[in-house]
Amino acid sequence: MKTRNFPYLAGSMGAFLLLVVIFGSRSTDESSTVLPLLTLLIVNEFAFFVTAIGGFIGIRYMRSSRFHLRYGIVTALCLLLSAVFIWQGIKIWPW
Repeated sequence: MKTRNFPYLAGSMGAFLLLVVIFGSRSTDESSTVLPLLTLLIVNEFAFFVTAIGGFIGIRYMRSSRFHLRYGIVTALCLLLSAVFIWQGIKIWPW
């Protein structure tokens, strides 16, 4: 796999993992989450790093070559997803 294709993989994986985090953090009857808290935090952190790296690679590639709209959208999606994963991590962290 070429490095320039990584944002496509990171964007799709990040979207799937966002669904896992959102549906896994729902409350059950026993006042716990569907997935264990440590699992949610690990998935969230992994997805943050994958999408942040995808955004970084996308920006670096766009600076060295011509701008392509589809590649720019995928890069922006990766950066947006990394910000969402930061927010989700703070939201599910037990205070």
